[in-house]
Amino acid sequence: MNNTITNKTFDEERALYGAVDLTVKYCNIDGPADGESAFKEGRNINVEHCYFNLRYPFWHDDGLKIAKSEMTEHCRAALWYSNNISVTDAQLHGIKALRECSNVKMQNCDIISPEFGWSVNGIDMSDCTAEGEYFMMRSKNITFKNVTFRGKYSFQYIENALFENCTFDTKDAFWHAKNVVVKNCEVKGEYLAWYCENITFENCRIIGTQPLCYCKGLRIINCEMIDADLCFERSEVEAVVTTSIDSVKNPLSGNIYTPGVGEIIFDIPQAKGEVHVTNKEN
Repeated sequence: MNNTITNKTFDEERALYGAVDLTVKYCNIDGPADGESAFKEGRNINVEHCYFNLRYPFWHDDGLKIAKSEMTEHCRAALWYSNNISVTDAQLHGIKALRECSNVKMQNCDIISPEFGWSVNGIDMSDCTAEGEYFMMRSKNITFKNVTFRGKYSFQYIENALFENCTFDTKDAFWHAKNVVVKNCEVKGEYLAWYCENITFENCRIIGTQPLCYCKGLRIINCEMIDADLCFERSEVEAVVTTSIDSVKNPLSGNIYTPGVGEIIFDIPQAKGEVHVTNKEN
């Protein structure tokens, strides 16, 4: 039996602790008692049109549906150690909003959250906007579609990920990432994807200095590279680039095809990669 609570305010500690099969609509988690952990240890919780202004509301929960709700900057660490989560049409504006969770689906959400998404296993995010630092660090089994992100140090140490039709304005992104495919995306920022392994960029627009260094199993398929200098340093790379590259430095192995390159630097004996200029520009 599903119980429903409507138009209530809860501010006490663990206000709905251990709730099972509960629907909460048009409620506020807020107030002078300043209590934490409103829905801790719950099961099958359905939240709609609610306002969260207190800390740690969803810890150790299993089966969450959150829709058309707002989590303010005071709602820190909102979803931790929880499984089987759906969040739609929601605002998540507190620091560390999602961590150590599994089987997460997010759609049409607005995220402003430093240190969001750490150590998540299985997240499907679509049609969302996000801002923060150290976004999605050490997470795995990731699918993003139509996501716009802005912030530093994103997607570091991630594994098994697919990104499609996304726009990322980010610095030091994808460091130490493994088994990643990025398709039809724009990725802008400095020092892209250093130390990564088995990462593919396909039909992407890559913008920024010193990208794609110290990589293993790197593939670039029909990508633009803009303002990209000192590319591919000490990387194992197979690349087809559709624009001229400012400079290439010491690729360890593989082949780089480009219509033009401003400078090719080989100054270490280990660099055996080859640069092929396919159509020299006037």
